[in-house]
Amino acid sequence: MAGCVARRALTVGSRWWSRSLTGTRGPRPLCAAGGAGAFPPVAATTTRRHLSSRNRPEGKVLETVGVFEVPKQNGKYETGQLFLHSVFGYRGVVLFPWQARLYDRDVASAAPEKTENPAGHGSKEVKGKTHTYYQVLIDARDCPHISQRSQTEAVTFLANHDDSRALYAIPGLDYVSHEDILPYTSTDQVPIQHELFERFLLYDQTKAPPFVARETLRAWQEKNHPWLELSDVHRETTENIRVTVIPFYMGMREAQNSHVYWWRYCIRLENLDSDVVQLRERHWRIFSLSGTLETVRGRGVVGREPVLSKEQPAFQYSSHVSLQASSGHMWGTFRFERPDGSHFDVRIPPFSLESNKDEKTPPSGLHW
Repeated sequence: MAGCVARRALTVGSRWWSRSLTGTRGPRPLCAAGGAGAFPPVAATTTRRHLSSRNRPEGKVLETVGVFEVPKQNGKYETGQLFLHSVFGYRGVVLFPWQARLYDRDVASAAPEKTENPAGHGSKEVKGKTHTYYQVLIDARDCPHISQRSQTEAVTFLANHDDSRALYAIPGLDYVSHEDILPYTSTDQVPIQHELFERFLLYDQTKAPPFVARETLRAWQEKNHPWLELSDVHRETTENIRVTVIPFYMGMREAQNSHVYWWRYCIRLENLDSDVVQLRERHWRIFSLSGTLETVRGRGVVGREPVLSKEQPAFQYSSHVSLQASSGHMWGTFRFERPDGSHFDVRIPPFSLESNKDEKTPPSGLHW
């Protein structure tokens, strides 16, 4: 088993794992325990993980599924690149890249404080920098075991009919930051189990990676570009809890003689410390260009109160918001609890809700 990365049928951070570091260079075989499950995070070619015999889950047998590659420090990953997600541990494949603007409030800025929106929410002026994200497919075998996400159907669309609140989801479609990609290769011609894998990608052993885009992928990307596009990412850290927000415009619907604009937003919470904390409450402020300011308070997020620990440091979820105006702003706080019962508030970085200038009808399903 030396040199293999084992896959297990429980959540990332299981106590079944023991780690030994090695300075050995070169490709490492990527191994998996028989049955479905999610990969643990790994450190590319310099980390070995082993299942100890006394803690190995009964009936699980390791099998090789691929070989790690050295992660790219510069440049982009190509369509068809296989990878492990370094935080959530699932297997996936890159469909195409997005160039986003990252507004990182943790980066020191010499700019004076100023008010960024009409609601009077004062904060530092933050300049965005270009950052690469990827549209990816998640292996369906790993979806049930990603416990630190509220769901894996991260991409939702407005349904194309009269119900202004109707949504539909594309299961196993995700957005992944460049630094979360741990690339690997496989000799399997269908290494990822997803209903869209063979519709979007064609095996070509003369290429590297050996999976190239079919015309159906190009057509789907072009047709759904306005509703898939990732343009802005917002990040801020408070007391070692980092909050990352990615908003997406979903489209407009008419309801009761008024226009209703919809957005989806994806939030990742990351504990950068070793102390265990639990999310208890959320507090949102939502400002609309129409002049309204709404306050939303509640327990947890999406029905959960996730615990962030050294073993499972991250949690991610998606939600939706609608306004009767073409733009607005959102900001707020998450309240966390420490083991001793004390609480602290973590800032949610303010972000804009902007509608696309070239309004088109949102898709009603998958288009080929």
